[in-house]
Amino acid sequence: MKTIETDVAVVGAGTAGLSAYKAAVKAGKRVLMIEGGPYGTTCARVGCMPSKLLIAAAEAAHGASHMDAFGIRLDGHVTVDGRAVMDRVKRERDRFVGFVLEGVENIPAEHKLRGYARFVSPGVLMVDEHTRVEAASVVIATGSTASVPPPFKGLGDRLIINDDVFDWDDLPKRVVVFGPGVIGLELGQALSRLGVVVRVFGMSGSLAGLSDLAVRQTAKKIFQDEFYLDPDARVLETKRVDDEVEVRYVKLDNTVCVERFDFALVATGRRPNLDGLGLAAAGIAVNDNGMPAFNRLTMQLGKEPVFIAGDVNNDVPLLHEAADEGHIAGENAARFPKVKPGFRRTPLAVVFTDPQIAMVGQGPDKLVADSFVTGSVDFRAQGRSRVILKNKGVLHLYADRVSRQLLGAQMVGPSAEHLAHLLAWSVQQAMTIDQMLQMPFYHPVIEEGLRTALRDTAAKLDERVCA
Repeated sequence: MKTIETDVAVVGAGTAGLSAYKAAVKAGKRVLMIEGGPYGTTCARVGCMPSKLLIAAAEAAHGASHMDAFGIRLDGHVTVDGRAVMDRVKRERDRFVGFVLEGVENIPAEHKLRGYARFVSPGVLMVDEHTRVEAASVVIATGSTASVPPPFKGLGDRLIINDDVFDWDDLPKRVVVFGPGVIGLELGQALSRLGVVVRVFGMSGSLAGLSDLAVRQTAKKIFQDEFYLDPDARVLETKRVDDEVEVRYVKLDNTVCVERFDFALVATGRRPNLDGLGLAAAGIAVNDNGMPAFNRLTMQLGKEPVFIAGDVNNDVPLLHEAADEGHIAGENAARFPKVKPGFRRTPLAVVFTDPQIAMVGQGPDKLVADSFVTGSVDFRAQGRSRVILKNKGVLHLYADRVSRQLLGAQMVGPSAEHLAHLLAWSVQQAMTIDQMLQMPFYHPVIEEGLRTALRDTAAKLDERVCA
């Protein structure tokens, strides 16, 4: 058996792991990156990039079939070639993965070790059964895996997760989606626009992570006008029948319906990849859910020379957050025991549905009641949005009553990915509503809708002062 001594061991070579590796190397430390699975990040292989490729195809199909409102007529019907769609998705996916692999290949061979790592004692990892790694500090960046509730496991190969979608050679005819979170909603709408019969079921009314009930309700109505969506579904039975999935459920009109589908796409959440790491052997305590406590500013587990970054910490499972967390973890692993808080950016999340959903900063569920006002704009009457027939949705802004500072925002509507960046920058700069209103706004643009919401927010803040 071989033994390797190193300053920093990084377990996992995804977005967070690569970021941690680079930070520790920059600090001048000996670093060993350990990976048992395929190289290539979750985002590139089965996450944000291939899903956006499928969404792009869906938007093209939807746009081509909805030109009548502009007075544009197409001869014949719009036809979706499922094989051609999936061929492009896979080709471009492989291209993105290739960029990641190229970066990994440029890492010196002596800095990489293939195999699955587990702690055998504090600071000591066993990689498979071939190498013992003795590390002064360790970064855990093992990512997450789709979680499948036990009731679905009897569906066999008719049960799929989002990873499986991007290996299809052709589009199926009918798909039932369980879970209207980010993944379920994005893929559900995309498949529907590509001609797949889709049903999307959820529990407890949740939708894409929105905590603002009014924004969530608006989003629900918009999507229900396009495809079947029930965020608070009553699914009575799900079972495998031959090569199909049979679902018995109560419809929105309270009638019982039985339908069969080619696949059940389960998008009910993801589980951190902590099993098999042997945290107990490292003296790391976990809670009832198997999660260790950590400091999200330092990424450190207690006082141990162990740091956790990316999806595995179950905090904010987004690529840019994983990269930031990896950087913080790598720097602190390198400088241990002189650990320092790292810089965390304003929370920013975007859902690539149509219309898009965005969440910035603090939502109403994180704020103290009566400490803030909510300003809004309804995009149905917004000028530029009507011109391009994207006039759906609503934007809510949350501002502190005393300081007049923007605290956060949630929205469903046009160009949410761009408005969300403006809002996130404003929150991070601690701008007040008045300062934001002093910024330039062109005409006619969708950003004028943001200005309307800012004016509404300012008026409500002024009302409070007068009272």
